[in-house]
Amino acid sequence: MSETRVNTPFNARSTAADVVAGVDLTGRRAIVTGASSGIGVETARALATAGAEVTLAVRDVRAGERTAREVGAGTGNRLLRVAPLDLSDQRSVAAFVAAWDGPLHILVNNAGVSATPEMRTAEGWELQLATNHLGHFAVANGLHRALAEAGRARVVSLSSIAHVSAPMVFEDVNFRARPYDRLLAYGESKTATALFAVEANRRWAGDGITVNVANPGAVATNLGRHLTEEDYAQLPAFDFKTPQQGAATSVLLAAGPQLEGIGGRYFEDCQQAVRHDPADPLSGVADHAIDPAAAARLWQLSLDLFAGAQRA
Repeated sequence: MSETRVNTPFNARSTAADVVAGVDLTGRRAIVTGASSGIGVETARALATAGAEVTLAVRDVRAGERTAREVGAGTGNRLLRVAPLDLSDQRSVAAFVAAWDGPLHILVNNAGVSATPEMRTAEGWELQLATNHLGHFAVANGLHRALAEAGRARVVSLSSIAHVSAPMVFEDVNFRARPYDRLLAYGESKTATALFAVEANRRWAGDGITVNVANPGAVATNLGRHLTEEDYAQLPAFDFKTPQQGAATSVLLAAGPQLEGIGGRYFEDCQQAVRHDPADPLSGVADHAIDPAAAARLWQLSLDLFAGAQRA
């Protein structure tokens, strides 16, 4: 990365509350996908604490409503909304986008699935790519006009250190020709979420929209519910964060004044990441996840997948 790196006063142990201390989001509207559990709850809580109107976009509306009541009671913010959104179901995505009215200042693409058994959507897309990348791709594109209307809008795309060993295999993104590998599919989906940010920022910067990538780090949430003991044995010894710490980088990108006007970059531990060093398997960003040519190729491939689904 040739640009000047962004440095902030925060680090791996900072919490989402630390990041929004003194930040005023009054009058700004935010969406957090997957905000009924894990770091999504803490992301929504921090944005609500700062005064934003926050929509919790969730698969389980009852869980979302419980979260909204709890966050509202704790923050005193009554501007909390709950909306159904299943990222693996394009009908649900279309309904969510159609129901949105007015400007959107912050979109946090937080929801995700990890290491699932081989499953496919109605379109035949591999579930992890469909949920983590394609669903959010459709949401962000569907809300592009609302983001542009807001002025100085921010989009946050969540990735993972799993991306470093998983460059996109563009010829077979849906694992039709390759044997299915749950962990590899997850890693590729997280490479995709990083590449989305690179290309979205390039395309939308002229509309005043900045798009960045957040790696929340290792957090013990239900995202890992499909991992087995054998899977964990293959993984490095992570230093786990609390959900409040895991949400900090997302919240920094969504609301931190340090990121005003800055986009297309990958952050971890509340700092812009350095290039990945294979000697340190737990940090950094791989070149293949921020490559502009790969980002443009993935964008076109994503459009082609949606076009093909519409023709089917």
